[in-house]
Amino acid sequence: MGIVVNQSIKNTVITYLGFGIGAINVLFLFTKFIEPVYFGVITFILSTANIMMPLMAFGVHNTVVKFYSSFKTRQSQNGFLTLMLLLPFVVILPAIGISFIAFDTISSWLSKENPIIGDYTWYIVITTIAFAYFEVFYAWSKVQLQSVFGNFMKEVFHRVCTAVLLLLVYFGYMNTQQLIQAIVGVYVVRMLIMKLYAFSLRFPSLKHVQFKGSSRILKYTTLIIIAGSVANIILEIDKFMIGKYVAIENVAFYGVAIYIATVIGVPLRSMHQITYPLTAKLLNENNKAELKTLYEKSSLSLFIISGFIFLIILLNINQLYALMSDDYTNGLLIVFVIGLAKLYDNALGNNNAILFNSDYYRIVLVLGVLLAVSTVVLNALFIPSFGINGAAYASCITIFLYNTIKLVFVYFKFNMQPFTTNTLKTLLLISVSGLCFYFWEFPFHPILNIALKSLLLSVFYGGMVYRFNLSSDITNLINKMLRR
Repeated sequence: MGIVVNQSIKNTVITYLGFGIGAINVLFLFTKFIEPVYFGVITFILSTANIMMPLMAFGVHNTVVKFYSSFKTRQSQNGFLTLMLLLPFVVILPAIGISFIAFDTISSWLSKENPIIGDYTWYIVITTIAFAYFEVFYAWSKVQLQSVFGNFMKEVFHRVCTAVLLLLVYFGYMNTQQLIQAIVGVYVVRMLIMKLYAFSLRFPSLKHVQFKGSSRILKYTTLIIIAGSVANIILEIDKFMIGKYVAIENVAFYGVAIYIATVIGVPLRSMHQITYPLTAKLLNENNKAELKTLYEKSSLSLFIISGFIFLIILLNINQLYALMSDDYTNGLLIVFVIGLAKLYDNALGNNNAILFNSDYYRIVLVLGVLLAVSTVVLNALFIPSFGINGAAYASCITIFLYNTIKLVFVYFKFNMQPFTTNTLKTLLLISVSGLCFYFWEFPFHPILNIALKSLLLSVFYGGMVYRFNLSSDITNLINKMLRR
């Protein structure tokens, strides 16, 4: 677990730095400097691009991680990586052609409820391609066990650039239209920088090199498109469908609440960057003992950390909303509902990595497709009836079902599950902490209230985790910090 802990800590720091900058952007700069309708347009563009990204990437970003360690010679690795570099064009080139031919039809369909969206159809296409190849180059770096720079580009770079752009809007150097164009440009630049870094680690050989198993790889990468699409549909379809059913500014209001809840998922994203290739390696080596240990440790550590973040957010949410514009303050229920779903996500540890790097991914894909369809159906039913809260209900139900199915599947196929007695103790600690601190309110400024309650919770929660040694990895980390 040494390399996992080392890079996970770096990735966690970077990811939280990115989320901190993103929080300033989403909660304050966007809400203060531009109108909700344009904030909604930007959110709609990025969410739609995320939904389409796995298709444009042709599943390559997952395929690289799964199969790279199975090639033992440099020649076979070169042939494999060259194929992975070119495969996305199988989808990208036809997609561009279709967009040219059927532009009016696509634009009209997207802008049926909100005509303003039609003006930004090409922005969605460009952003999708930038997202897709960024993930390909990031995977290229991860298989060299270098995930930190890529994580910086993924979590920090574009948020810093966006903050600068928003400040330029505030000081009158840029209008809203130019802001949207510049944000799309930032993602293109991010992709190009990631390409240069990936090639500095391992420059591609453009020679065609034969290697065994190409049909198996192509079959996997085709099917994994479905897996990536399912995951992104579950995560992003709510914002897309809000833009289809209700006024576009509601996408902005919902996006703010979702962003707050998404912070709970940061530890999983951070640890995933290094546990994913390690899980693939353990599966390729058929090392079930180490795989089980990684499964349990990743689950427990993530549950403890994400539980603390969940409490920090939930206990301070009223004070946080007091700092924001009144238009954005109706998302308390959304934060709680999505927060629970994110907490469950973290509790599963590297479950996703086990499934999508094993030979059982086909069955899970079928189940995932059914759940993705359910997500669309539930959103179509709930959004007209409950508005943006309905989108939260639909997402939470789908995520809980999807995670439970994956949990049960790994248990029956691998004879392992991630939970221990310490998982139950952690759940009890989260519940007790929530009940003890939720009703404490201080008659101070919201920022001071947030700081004070967070400090008290940190001392109590961290003290209990350390006192009862709920996670040996976290205890060892705290001991190192105390010694320093």
